[in-house]
Amino acid sequence: MTSTAAPAAGDTTPPARASRPAPADSPHGEAQDSRQGDPHGTPHARRFGLPVATCLVMGNVIGGGIFLLPASVAPFGTISLVAFGVLTLGAIALALVFGRLAHRHPQTGGPYVYARAAFGDFAGFLAAWSYWITTWVSNAALAVAAVGYLTVLFPAVGAHQWSMCLAALAVQWFPALANLAGTRYVGAVQLVSTVLKFAPLLLVAVGGLLFFDPANLGPFRATGQSAVGAVSASAAILLFSYLGVESAAVSAGEVRDPARNVGRATILGTAGAATVYLLGTLAVFGLVAHDTLVSSQAPFTDAVNAMFGGTWGGTAVACAAVVSMVGALNGWTLLSAQTPYAAARDGLFPKVFETKRRGVPVAGVIVTAVLASALTVYNYTAASQGVFEILVLVTTFTATVPYLLSSAAQLYFLFSGRSERVHRGRLVRDTAVACLAFAFSMWLVAGSGYAAVYQGVIFLFAGVLVHALMSARKSRAA
Repeated sequence: MTSTAAPAAGDTTPPARASRPAPADSPHGEAQDSRQGDPHGTPHARRFGLPVATCLVMGNVIGGGIFLLPASVAPFGTISLVAFGVLTLGAIALALVFGRLAHRHPQTGGPYVYARAAFGDFAGFLAAWSYWITTWVSNAALAVAAVGYLTVLFPAVGAHQWSMCLAALAVQWFPALANLAGTRYVGAVQLVSTVLKFAPLLLVAVGGLLFFDPANLGPFRATGQSAVGAVSASAAILLFSYLGVESAAVSAGEVRDPARNVGRATILGTAGAATVYLLGTLAVFGLVAHDTLVSSQAPFTDAVNAMFGGTWGGTAVACAAVVSMVGALNGWTLLSAQTPYAAARDGLFPKVFETKRRGVPVAGVIVTAVLASALTVYNYTAASQGVFEILVLVTTFTATVPYLLSSAAQLYFLFSGRSERVHRGRLVRDTAVACLAFAFSMWLVAGSGYAAVYQGVIFLFAGVLVHALMSARKSRAA
């Protein structure tokens, strides 16, 4: 948890860098800016309280992948639950780091702000660029995945390529329109979708334990690998289950009392997602026989059918999956606009991204939705889907770059020697947490695979040209 009474010992404030006046660097200035372009103080712009900020984190962490996770790790045996536990510790450490960094820099931008404050404009730009690529490509992937579940509810959607394409575009633009309507509606959609998504997941996660049959668990190690090898192999599949823990930090400028609430929302949201992940996977393991689960295409459907009988589980799970993905798209659409907005304020992204109405960076939402839509159309019209798959693979690497830079920034702040008073015990604690978060981020990079890292680096370095042009323009203006 974070506290506003006093900064954690070992925290330091980096020297001010050349940027805009103070309002951009204070939570109060951010609050005023959230209504920029709307001088009448429209009620459509509303800052998020702790519940909505927590739902933003939980909704973004849990997208649609949870509905396939139990079957994905079942081949390794129940030892995969150990891997989940290890990853949860790493995710909690990363969440704690974001909480401390948000306490020091409670403003919109999250990893971009922290990297720039610690290491300068170039590192900040790399964090913003990589995170932006991650968000709009992920939005396209989420929309395409959601169509798969929509076809269960509405078979006519899957009758033609064009009908699936239109459905995917609709799934993308509904959250985008909610964002354009204002932060008040973003928060409402996020709160409702999180509740609707967690109700069936908790039904399986908690209610499923009442029907739990240990005989269904299967072997502890099902692959014959060593314990360490089995944990590492299953962890490689689970590593990206916690992407999104930074959600509240990225939107800190839209959160009430961000120095206090961002850290709390990050911890609560990550802990809530971890609880659903672990209990849900354990319940499915105990409801569906291991041999069946290994080859299952819909493990939660099989679990619901085992609990209540009948064959209506597929419809129930499809509804939950669609709601889950729409909620994730709602949150990720906001994040996709917030980071470019923060970078544009500092002259590192085109100025158009700085435009805000009703508390939302309008240009960022529109540009992101258009890029994701173009990628979606390509997915359904191209003869080969290789490019689409490559882009999705790239995001597994680009998503980790801001995490690495943020963890390194926290270590920089702790050891920069600028704090007036350092409490040794707290310094040791914060250092240990930051090192664990950095190690977790490195594990994410390693889990991406050689192809993802290779292609991701190319995309990352392509941004160097953009940074050169924006830096030249900024210097000329100065």
